[in-house]
Formats: sequence, C-alpha cells, structure tokens
Amino acid sequence: MASLREIQGFFTDRAAGWEERSAGYLPQIERTLAELDIAAGQTVLDLGCGTGVALSLLRAKVGSTGQVVGLDATEAMLEQARKLGRAAVAELVQGDVHDLPFPDGLADWVYCQGLLPHLHDPALALKEMYRVAKPNGMLVVFHALSRVALSALHQQTPSEDDVLAPARLVRLLEGAGWQIVRLEDDPERFLALGCAGKG
Repeated sequence: MASLREIQGFFTDRAAGWEERSAGYLPQIERTLAELDIAAGQTVLDLGCGTGVALSLLRAKVGSTGQVVGLDATEAMLEQARKLGRAAVAELVQGDVHDLPFPDGLADWVYCQGLLPHLHDPALALKEMYRVAKPNGMLVVFHALSRVALSALHQQTPSEDDVLAPARLVRLLEGAGWQIVRLEDDPERFLALGCAGKG
C-alpha cells in the first residue's frame, strides 16, 4: 500500500479535475445517501472527502442543527472544495484517517467513499473510525462501482486479498469493533454498513 506522502502526491496531481471525474458518480451517491437514516441534528464525518462532492447532500440530511466535517489528507483537494463553496456547508479539515484529529465518540455517522483501497493500514484506520463514533454510530464504506469494476479501473484483477473482498473486509471491520449491518457488492455499487455497538 502507498504511504501517506505517496497518496498526497497522487491526489495533488489530480485535484484540479477531480470534481469532473466525480460527477458521473453523483446518482449513486444520491441513491445511497437517500437510503441512510441520517437525521437532522446529527454529526457526520466524511473521511477522504476529496473535493467534497457529498458534503452538500450530507448537509441537507442533517440540516442547520447538524454538523458535517469533511476530512482529506490532501490540501489540494480541500482547496478545490473551498473554491466550489463546500466550506459553506461543512468544516474542512486536513488530516490522516490513521490518526483522526477528533475526540472519542463524536460522530453519529462516519462516511467513507472510495477511501479504503488507498490506505496503507486499513485496520488501524477502521479502529480510529470506531474510536470517533458514538455508541451505535454508523460506518458507511461506499464505492459508486462494484469491486470488479473498481479493480478493472485500476487495471487489476479482483483478489481475496483486496480490502473490499467480503471475507477480508468483514474481518477488518469486526477486528476494529464494528458490527456488520449490511454488505453488498452489486453491479452498480459497493456498500458496507457497520454499527459501533459500544456498551
């Protein structure tokens, strides 16, 4: 897996055109968020938010009394998010998901779109996500592509060693404390939901 510096370099080079690349995935993002019981007044962390394509949709779910925070490791992505006006709907934070700059038990929802395959230590990151989730807080692992399509996009062949391979992902989630609520890999998207059933 790539180091944090390598990931930052990769996404810095792509930040300027990222919004256009993400636009095609918007219908799947909208569909997925519509299915989630995110309520007014709740706190949502969008980890690996990129240019913030989901932030306005998340703000619409939590309303004016809720809190939306978008975190990304790459400052160039956050700069694009600011240019697109996303700082008006969410707090934008640069940080590493392996060492989240948030207190314990902050989030009702931890939303991760397209994030896990890029991480050098997904087990550690999932433990950090569990730490910052409230009791019964929810984790969303989402890709607007199936696992097979995602592998093809990166010119790879799907493997049971992939972080999104169901058996491996279940082990990682349960090892971090998450209770599996849902796991689907259909032709149009990948979606896993976990619950932080603390105490």
